[in-house]
Amino acid sequence: MSSEALTTAVVANDPAFENVWDEVVWRGLVHVSTDQDALRALLGGESITYYCGFDPTAPSLHLGNLVQLLLLRRLQLAGHKPLGLVGGSTGLIGDPRPSAERTLNTKDTVAEWVGYLRSQIERFLSFEGDNAARVVNNLDWTAPLSAIDFLREIGKHYRVGTMLKKDAVAARLNSDAGISYTEFSYQILQGLDYLELFRSYDCMLQTGGSDQWGNLTSGVDLIHRVEGAAVHAIGTPLITNSDGTKFGKSEGNAIWLDPAMCSPYRMYQFWLNTDDADVISRLKVFTFLTSAEIADYEKLVAEEPFRRAAQKRLALEVTATVHGLDATAKVIAASEALFGQGDLTTLDAETLRTALEELPHADAPIGTSVVQALVDTGLVASLSEGRRAIAQGGVALDGVKVADEAAVVTGALPGGVSILRRGKKSLAGVLVTQD
Repeated sequence: MSSEALTTAVVANDPAFENVWDEVVWRGLVHVSTDQDALRALLGGESITYYCGFDPTAPSLHLGNLVQLLLLRRLQLAGHKPLGLVGGSTGLIGDPRPSAERTLNTKDTVAEWVGYLRSQIERFLSFEGDNAARVVNNLDWTAPLSAIDFLREIGKHYRVGTMLKKDAVAARLNSDAGISYTEFSYQILQGLDYLELFRSYDCMLQTGGSDQWGNLTSGVDLIHRVEGAAVHAIGTPLITNSDGTKFGKSEGNAIWLDPAMCSPYRMYQFWLNTDDADVISRLKVFTFLTSAEIADYEKLVAEEPFRRAAQKRLALEVTATVHGLDATAKVIAASEALFGQGDLTTLDAETLRTALEELPHADAPIGTSVVQALVDTGLVASLSEGRRAIAQGGVALDGVKVADEAAVVTGALPGGVSILRRGKKSLAGVLVTQD
């Protein structure tokens, strides 16, 4: 696919929909919301201000957050004004998890992570034009507020009975862990955020995951009580795989947006491995492809699933959206070369090395025998099995068949690495050291 086609795909909403609300619904992004007719009228009318909050509970956002970032972008492309909120204050507390209390991070750590998240949010939004985005930090209005003022001006509008009924709170109350007053109060702080943004920016809509619905409606209710105004909220569905497993988890590791925490290669492979049953819904949520384009891929999945055309387009689009076209091009070249469809010697050294780190791999001094490297990387169970594999012509080093069991790894590929192949599909990396 050409770079020009990709660039077009990420900068425009689907022209088949006159109202962005209809497109958002078609893409499956509305699990729960306030009045849908009012939302459709609101998003189909004059430009409004809307927001989504991101708490710095880690040094990077992840794929769950990407759903919200892309929704912010879709609404901005429709002419609305986005506010990306970084939770400098709410991140010091953390929203209640279903199982147990969060570990509180230090103020310095949270402040550092605020900066990381701000830079990530900024990559997805436009800060130019009449509907330019803003990034705000809720610590700016929370820190100056005394405890007495907080209780008098905000706390008095909340009823404990209503707060206890919120799903996140109720789940914790019924658990052995219980819930602290700190996390119990989180919904009030999020309500305060919406009120502040309504007053300062005339913000009329908040988006978030459906598991945050109690926190989303906290602000809706607070604004209604304090200002007598009607504002709105959209809860997006939690993304799960067709088999019911949690989306975005790989052996317990989240797919982070920071390339230092999750390489572009790993991200590309994650999307490339999407199941046929999930790929069309993923294209709707995570790309800007039009409904007509997605219908074409749906047909390809049904008629020629072995080509994995939809998965390849999904992997390309999302990786490019997160990491850029240049990094994605390098990843695709590495992916193809590793599986015999390109020249290994022309690959970018850093990309190749990170790709090998996603494969079974081992460190080895230069001159290590191929037989030993086969064992060290787990491609064979023993030296004798390695020798048999070589004798049978089933081993390749850096793309060249190994004929001599005395052959050694040299780290001849860019970045001082070598690639072992056993059979057609079993690959491993050798990170060669000079001593």
